[in-house]
Amino acid sequence: MTKRSSLFSLSRRRMMIMTSTLATAALVAMAGFTPAQGADDPRNGGDIVFLIDSLGDTWIPNNSAISSFQGHIWGHVTDKLVYVDAKGEASPWIAESWEQNDDATEFTLHLKRGVTFSDGTLLDASAVVANLDIWYAGRTNEGINPIGLFPKTYDRAEAVDETTVKVFFTAPTLGFIPTLGYHGSILISPKTLEQPAAEQADLGKTSGSGPYVIDSWREGDFVKLVKRDDYNWGPEAVGHTGPAFLDSITYKLVSEQSLRVASVQAGQADVAYNASPQELQSLKEEGFTTATPRYLGFVNGWAINTQQAPYDDVKVRQALQAGIDRQEIIDTVYTPDWLMPQSLIQSNVPGVTDQSDLLAYDPEKAERLLDEAGWTRGPDGIRTKNGEQLTLTVHPNPYLATARSVDELIAQQLGRIGWKVDIRAYDVVTFGERVRFGRPGVPAYEVTRSFIDAGTVASILTSANNAENWFALDERDEKLNELRDSIASAGSHEVRDPLLDELQKYVLEQGYFIPRTQIVQRIYVQSPRLTGEVYNGVAYASYYTATLND
Repeated sequence: MTKRSSLFSLSRRRMMIMTSTLATAALVAMAGFTPAQGADDPRNGGDIVFLIDSLGDTWIPNNSAISSFQGHIWGHVTDKLVYVDAKGEASPWIAESWEQNDDATEFTLHLKRGVTFSDGTLLDASAVVANLDIWYAGRTNEGINPIGLFPKTYDRAEAVDETTVKVFFTAPTLGFIPTLGYHGSILISPKTLEQPAAEQADLGKTSGSGPYVIDSWREGDFVKLVKRDDYNWGPEAVGHTGPAFLDSITYKLVSEQSLRVASVQAGQADVAYNASPQELQSLKEEGFTTATPRYLGFVNGWAINTQQAPYDDVKVRQALQAGIDRQEIIDTVYTPDWLMPQSLIQSNVPGVTDQSDLLAYDPEKAERLLDEAGWTRGPDGIRTKNGEQLTLTVHPNPYLATARSVDELIAQQLGRIGWKVDIRAYDVVTFGERVRFGRPGVPAYEVTRSFIDAGTVASILTSANNAENWFALDERDEKLNELRDSIASAGSHEVRDPLLDELQKYVLEQGYFIPRTQIVQRIYVQSPRLTGEVYNGVAYASYYTATLND
């Protein structure tokens, strides 16, 4: 490109940024928000605007706490019993210490004194028991769900005294303490939990114990948080325990990706969520802060419905596993910030093992497996069997900005070995209604799922104990059931880790789960004036410790 054409391109880009930013600025101004206004003291004061592409479909805490979008708000309005950092290490928060018995079936939590919810209720042992009970069981008859990854072995919890809770499990539960740092394990006032679902869905009536409270909100538009001046129980791991420094955080819905980024570039907002990976390098060069934290959890991939033909055939699933060129996905859609998958679990999760050999791109192997399974190429290149075409319908995950681009590339790769791939995209609400694990008509469900402890993984793969039954196997796979039960009953990491290794290998060999890339679900572009944010174990940005600098 010549210098003249480069200048023309830059001028045109600035004009586009100016036009789109004016539109976003008008939306922000209409709602009465003022971005990036700092106080004289650089460590106190200031209001920031965070532009986000969705705010989810319900604010019932147990239902919405696992949303990629709503977790940002809950992370500032609520606290957790323990803090889990990006390496999966758990440290004290509201629970300032804990003990467990030798076989990990009983735990004792010792709580900080003086912690209160924003409605004035004490965050004491009885409040913790109320939260543990609803995390485990929910109130499903009212539409309040349990937390999916909360241990199914939970028996009961008892308030020993005001600051001591004993928790009992029916079997060893090594992952209990780390799971208390999961972003679904948010502490909510018992007064809120007692409300019916319709009342809990009103975010303005929800009381947490976090460093911010709800100032105002409008469904599908914005949520404005203001700091609690009396907050004094932050996790020591982040280097601060007192009140937040920023006065307010406003999460504003702006669905268009380019508008979000352009508004930060023009100083009309402070953070843009879910930017395009291809923009990150140029934004860094312009002086903006970018972050692509990896969370603890599953890699991005497909959970396969084994009850839907032809994916009830292990050879077809294995061909799918071998027919995807994962390096091409990273080279084409992503940047070096993304990593190749080594397993079905992210490589930063304690207990993960490297199963890369099972994920090697081998189109010749895929073709051979399909031949053996009886799928032969037609004149159009599409394979058929008994008059039926080899098809795969995929639904890009609306929580992941790059999902459709990845699906389109994989469709090309699989097309070369005889698949016909149909891509059907839905918005967040419709995706949630129509696309589920094992649902008829959904052969591959795209997973972008976080968790804190690898031991919880086995409990959701089958239908035991009303679990999620990802592969529609129910209880049909005896080996998977045996591994699940052995992992759940392991009393030490020395016993559990080899079992986790075997589980990962088995699930990939069987083609139950098809990894694509390690997941960077949360992409942040931020004004250089805003510093000091912290990313936790599930990659949410906390602005509790953040400040504005002139």
